Amino acid sequence: MNENKYAKLEQQTSPKTPYLRNIVTAFITGGTICLIGQFVSLFYMTYFDFTERTSSNPTVATLIFIAMLLTGFGQYKKIGQFGGAGSAVPITGFGNAVVSAAIEHRSEGYVLGVGSNMFKLAGSVILFGVFSAFVVALIKTILVKFGVISW
Repeated sequence: MNENKYAKLEQQTSPKTPYLRNIVTAFITGGTICLIGQFVSLFYMTYFDFTERTSSNPTVATLIFIAMLLTGFGQYKKIGQFGGAGSAVPITGFGNAVVSAAIEHRSEGYVLGVGSNMFKLAGSVILFGVFSAFVVALIKTILVKFGVISW
């Protein structure tokens, strides 16, 4: 069997990908996560006197914590299977990825298993975040210094 025949046979026997269903479920899942984030943000603004600007950091931390708990209890996997990219793209996907790596390698010990594998993903994200924040702050400082923008 040559390549062309194989490709044609594969197209005939492979199930069709339900693109529209995948798009809708990802949209619903991601939207629901963002809606929960909005409620958490409103909670912080109402009960803890945060402003809209200052409530963002605790909201993000809370969403990551919730995702980590759901991953630990095995529930985030179900959300991911339903919502696909809708569960991976928001910040909760980061929390899920970190804890999943830790759980997967726990048999290797806390330091060499959990610690080192947990930071394979998180380490690069944290490094990129810190480095990009440094670059943006440096550019802003230079622009303020030369009067291009005001503080």
